[in-house]
Amino acid sequence: MSVWDSIFGPQSEPPDTVVLVTAGIALVVVFVSALWRPARNVITIVHEAGHALVALLAGRRLSGIRLHSDTSGLTLTRGKPHGPGMVCTALAGYVAPSLLGLLFAALVGADRVAGLLIVCAVLLLGVLIMVRNAFGVFSVLVTGAVLVGVSWVATDDIQSAFAYVITWFLLLGGIRPVFELQRKRWRRRARDSDADQLARLTGAPGVFWVAMFLMINLGSLVLAGSWLLG
Repeated sequence: MSVWDSIFGPQSEPPDTVVLVTAGIALVVVFVSALWRPARNVITIVHEAGHALVALLAGRRLSGIRLHSDTSGLTLTRGKPHGPGMVCTALAGYVAPSLLGLLFAALVGADRVAGLLIVCAVLLLGVLIMVRNAFGVFSVLVTGAVLVGVSWVATDDIQSAFAYVITWFLLLGGIRPVFELQRKRWRRRARDSDADQLARLTGAPGVFWVAMFLMINLGSLVLAGSWLLG
């Protein structure tokens, strides 16, 4: 078997109970605040990675990424302060976890668990290169250490279950921050949020963009769920 086949070739399909149990685990992590708070750092990493990737694709220059201990983050880019590139960059953050979860659902649904772990590693390495603060480096390294530990030490069955947990967590964990964002907006504590930046860039109200985030993320969950449970 070639190296390509060993990484991206199909692995054994897990039992249906594994798919359901891992969905339950992810659901508990997302809805139990004591678990959500540390786990949300992973969502923030993907959120900021989404901003960074789309900024680069849109021709903007990436200055750096900052991840904070309160689970917030900031991606600094340079370029025109308006136009389609800036709109796409601002739009990318809140939908990035769910869209990545959709990609992962396609991979695990095709039994490409090793490929999923490789994508995770590449994403973390890219963020690590661009992080510009100590907590951000710490957060990415801890997440990477967990990924490396599972990839090198765990059995194939545990790796498969871990991949399903990651996938469900991204799909479900991408939705909760949208509600948190709107709650902050109601309290007027998010004047520079992505939704409000998009409102200033496009003229459409911030609540429209919050609804857009939610529609994309819920749609990703429904589509991915049909793949994983079908």
